[in-house]
Amino acid sequence: MSELRTIMRHAGTVLAGQLAVMAFGVTDTLVAGRFSSEALAALSVGSAIYISIFIALNGVLQAQLPVWAELRGAGHDAEVGRAVRQALYLAFMVMVLGVVALLMPGPLMRWTQVPPALQAEVKAYLAILALAAPPALLFRMYATLNQSLGWPRLVTWVQIGSLALKVPLSVWLTFGGLGVPAMGLAGCAWATVIVTFLMFGLACWMLGTQPMYQPYRIWQRLERPDWQAIGRFARLGIPTGLAVLVEVTAYSLMALFIARQGTVATASHQIASNLVGVLYMMPLSLGIAVSARVSWWLGSGDAARARLALRLGLKLTLALAVGGAALLVLAHEPLARLYAGGNAPVAAMAGGLLIWVAAYHVADAVQAVCVFVLRSYGVAVASLAVYCVLLWGVGLGGGYVLAYQGIGPLAPLNSPAAFWGAGAFALVLTAAVFIALLWRSVRRYQPPHAAPARA
Repeated sequence: MSELRTIMRHAGTVLAGQLAVMAFGVTDTLVAGRFSSEALAALSVGSAIYISIFIALNGVLQAQLPVWAELRGAGHDAEVGRAVRQALYLAFMVMVLGVVALLMPGPLMRWTQVPPALQAEVKAYLAILALAAPPALLFRMYATLNQSLGWPRLVTWVQIGSLALKVPLSVWLTFGGLGVPAMGLAGCAWATVIVTFLMFGLACWMLGTQPMYQPYRIWQRLERPDWQAIGRFARLGIPTGLAVLVEVTAYSLMALFIARQGTVATASHQIASNLVGVLYMMPLSLGIAVSARVSWWLGSGDAARARLALRLGLKLTLALAVGGAALLVLAHEPLARLYAGGNAPVAAMAGGLLIWVAAYHVADAVQAVCVFVLRSYGVAVASLAVYCVLLWGVGLGGGYVLAYQGIGPLAPLNSPAAFWGAGAFALVLTAAVFIALLWRSVRRYQPPHAAPARA
């Protein structure tokens, strides 16, 4: 099988599963929007906080993908299982941090001046989701393991099956029926908790019973902490998690800053944000697939094949991103009306934002794949620095200035478009810097003397 076909098959399988998970959010957005505009606005703020916390913490665990893939490429199968078990100690720390953060969102909402009328419902929503955080993070760790081994199919089937349960559960618990009272937005959260625990249970069962995992000796007694190994994991995972936090909050914090513009602006931003999340699943899937292949070839000692996988992945990403952006421009109005559910003011504002989303997506896709592959070459801190300066400084900070302060003769726009325009510009700069970093990393790469050293 050609390298391109291998990448496409891996990425396509991951994409199907990621879209199923992303459909959790799409389902909640559609259900909450039909329940009430207030529920949709609270979901916008609550999901922004949850996504920021969960994806950042997941980034710490997902950063182990190139480590495990490189071990597999080097033929050190048993070391994969030991590395996974040692990474569990890091996962436990991450889970505690996540639950605490979800139970204490008050300071963040006050800092970003979320209207008090929304804060109580947002807190209740996040308190329920705190129950789902530990099993969700452990399932993502299982997914990362499968992706590093080149076996994403099992994860995808679990995710698709979970979506089939999530949709009716969200509708039922939100609107009530069959003896269950209408819970509103809390119903969406409880549906997520139920489905997440089921996904985690299936992952544990498969790890313990499927023969494909036996060569890696994963399901064994947990050893004492090897702090040297955990430290190596943390040196890659923590900067990665922080970089993901900056990346996600650069657009998710928009929701909190936009909330002061009113319900229509907040609801329209939620539609744009949700579509960005859906579109991001493509570069995320390609980033996972390309990173796994590059790391596998590096572990095998074939740097030339690693470079080939990288080039093919970037070309494919750019082609798909441009195609997706073009479709979004053509269909921005009907998409906005579909999400808004008959709310004409929300549909009109959201339709304008989706034009910015198209530009945002192309740059976002390129930089996303680049940052995944940079981790294969051991680059994490530099990515964090770039994100802090460009995504927070130019993107989020620039959007705030454009929206509420103005620049020179330009009056404050007081519109979500200010944040989306500044964010798109920041991502263009980020993609350019990452391409340069990647070029330098590839040229300077020196194969390790012993592949297991990075385990």
